[in-house]
Amino acid sequence: MAVKPITGMLRRAVVLDISVAMGLGVASGYAWWYGYHVPAVRHRDAFYQQIEDERARALGQSK
Repeated sequence: MAVKPITGMLRRAVVLDISVAMGLGVASGYAWWYGYHVPAVRHRDAFYQQIEDERARALGQSK
């Protein structure tokens, strides 16, 4: 019986671990950015736009 050489097994495991971690990290980043951040910014911008519209309407009526 011959024993298989173990050279390169650690390197392959490290490359696989790093690749999976980077892939999951990028996927999680996209999910957070487009699932939470972008809708929150749109909601905030709509809120401030509503305030500005009300202010402009109030200034326009008082003149």
